[in-house]
Amino acid sequence: MGVFSGLLGLPLAPVRGVVWLAGQIRDQAEEQYYDPARIRAQLEQVDEARRSGELTVDEAAAAEEELLQRMMAGRGR
Repeated sequence: MGVFSGLLGLPLAPVRGVVWLAGQIRDQAEEQYYDPARIRAQLEQVDEARRSGELTVDEAAAAEEELLQRMMAGRGR
């Protein structure tokens, strides 16, 4: 029965491969999204943009708040 079910499942192998690959890409993207080192670098970029006048104080505060929330969410995972 194992050979028979294996043969029947063979056409679905590419679909399983795509689903696995999508899961791997999602995991990698989430890992990068919640990476504390990346978030710290982005906080520094926001601070630099604020100091150079590219961002207003309110825009910088909103960006920093979003980044800090992301960092806290990453710690909770």
